[in-house]
Amino acid sequence: PPQASCVQHRLVVRDASSLQILQLYSCVDQIQYIEWSSDSLFILCAMYKRGIVQVWSLEQSEWHCKIDEGSAGLVASCWSPDGRHILNTTEFHLRITVWSLCTKSVSYIKYPKACQQGVAFTKDGRYMAVAERRDCKDFISIFVCRNWQLLRHFDTETQDLFGIEWAPNGCVLAAWDSCLEYKVLLYSLDGRLLSSYRAYEWPLGIKSIAWSPSSQFLAIGSFDEKVRILNHVTWKKITELEHPAVITSKNTIVYKEVEKSPTLDPERLSFPPTRALASSLFSTQSKYDICQVPVSLHYIKPVADKPNPKVGVGMLAFSADNCFLATKNDNIPNAVWIWDIRKLKLAVVLEQLYTVQGFQWDPCQPRLAVCTGSSRVYLWSPAGCVVVKVPGEGDFQIMSLSWHFSGDSMLLLSKDHFCVCYLEREEVK
Repeated sequence: PPQASCVQHRLVVRDASSLQILQLYSCVDQIQYIEWSSDSLFILCAMYKRGIVQVWSLEQSEWHCKIDEGSAGLVASCWSPDGRHILNTTEFHLRITVWSLCTKSVSYIKYPKACQQGVAFTKDGRYMAVAERRDCKDFISIFVCRNWQLLRHFDTETQDLFGIEWAPNGCVLAAWDSCLEYKVLLYSLDGRLLSSYRAYEWPLGIKSIAWSPSSQFLAIGSFDEKVRILNHVTWKKITELEHPAVITSKNTIVYKEVEKSPTLDPERLSFPPTRALASSLFSTQSKYDICQVPVSLHYIKPVADKPNPKVGVGMLAFSADNCFLATKNDNIPNAVWIWDIRKLKLAVVLEQLYTVQGFQWDPCQPRLAVCTGSSRVYLWSPAGCVVVKVPGEGDFQIMSLSWHFSGDSMLLLSKDHFCVCYLEREEVK
């Protein structure tokens, strides 16, 4: 399958296994966002400053499409699940315009809310939920994606609706309030309120939310440095996961990243030094040590009088097999916590040398990739931990990463470069 990247106004499509260039496309202005259609036959390029979206076909290189929102402007663009409709959100969130590539027809959805996660599709692509704001109240509309007909429209018991997300099975929609109020609401497909959950009242509330792939659990990360897990039968809390600065349990393995300078054989030294030798002289190597508990983690005391405090659980992700949950508590910025969901216990803590920028699970097996803004990517699986250095000249600072759906390779992104990490597949016994 191909892979796409953009440089200024040019779109470059490469073969994902060899990185050979397959296609080059030129857009009318600098590209600010790209997205593949679900069947990988089309690529959307959004130029928000110009209010324009251009679409390119991989099968028919002469075919292309240009959508100009004109004076309405453009702040967001995405594909519908069928890969044949484009949803454009206009400036000031006045409306969402649905453009059909097949019939060239246009549909409008009014009053979309400007919030973190205001549009959500079910995994099977049949339904779309949209958060709306009108007359100073929050609403949710559910549409049928086949014909964009309104299925349900209902108000939500929120002060300031912040996000919506479907359970993977498409039966339940979670909606949550802004951080000023801890509230999670769970709705059925026909708009019935199944349950609402509130852990506490006055302090800052929800910071992150994640469904388990099986739809059995909903994990809620909050500003009080805890994760609460709700079950899908009663929607009651089954456990509360704390993130203390000192790890004391002997059942938890703590991997600590340590740096060591390379040792050089005097016989290998030459003058002038070779390029490979020079880079190895100045590069430090990194590995994991297993620490004996108790272990004190690097803790940052949040500044109370500043907005958006770096405190609380800001990252959450379940493994594909539902067995593990990875979390990050923002005031212990260098640590990744891995919880065993079968035992509801903390299994592993990875303490990195630098701030954790992101992590993502392998889509096929319980293997977690972590990046910290350094030139190394860190992999954890139940078998252990490994540090992988990105080869090459200069300092490649990995700010984000993304797994290929096969789990065989991973895209590593720095500020202005990318590379692909290929992994040898092991049989999971």
